[in-house]
Amino acid sequence: MIKRPDTNAQRLKRHKRVRAKVSGTPERPRLNVYRSEKHIYAQLIDDLAGVTLASASSLEKDFDGSGSNKEAAKKVGVAIAERGKAKGIVGVVFDRGGYVYHGRVQALAEGAREGGLEF
Repeated sequence: MIKRPDTNAQRLKRHKRVRAKVSGTPERPRLNVYRSEKHIYAQLIDDLAGVTLASASSLEKDFDGSGSNKEAAKKVGVAIAERGKAKGIVGVVFDRGGYVYHGRVQALAEGAREGGLEF
């Protein structure tokens, strides 16, 4: 029998390890990324109050195209940046959620930077 590693469990371990060090404040919230097979999601989170300040995803009604490619991730990054800037947020702490900084996660981060967020 071939044993396959549980990649999601490994990702969650990495995410917990990073979350022990990374925390969002009202002035500099945490930009959290979640990547599923079909969609990508981003949230600006204030960890001190425990609230989500803004969110964007490829699952929204007014979103064009597929949510499982880099172009969609970049659009989500630009959308979260616009929503954050509307609330007066400029600087964020990037939380890649245990994912490798590559592909869709990297595209989302680049879109957020293009939209005006600094991290």
